[in-house]
Amino acid sequence: MIGAIEILIIAVIFGIIYGRDAIDKTFRKSANEGVVESMAGDLKEYYQEDPKRMVKLGAMIVGAIAFLVTGAYWAITRTDFLKMIGLDQ
Repeated sequence: MIGAIEILIIAVIFGIIYGRDAIDKTFRKSANEGVVESMAGDLKEYYQEDPKRMVKLGAMIVGAIAFLVTGAYWAITRTDFLKMIGLDQ
């Protein structure tokens, strides 16, 4: 039987290998610019193609943050999470 740690190690290795390829293909970074400059250029091109997509992207980010905050609030208030981590008795 393969344990959880072995599966995690395999997933991390594949993530490193294929993640780098995806990042290199997605962001057209040249040697003389930083990551932020490259991402800013990509976002500028993304906006120029269709300005409404940036609004949708912003709404999706706000929705994802609201979902995560709501989930964390639920986990803290409705479960024994604070007892599990030793903050409540």
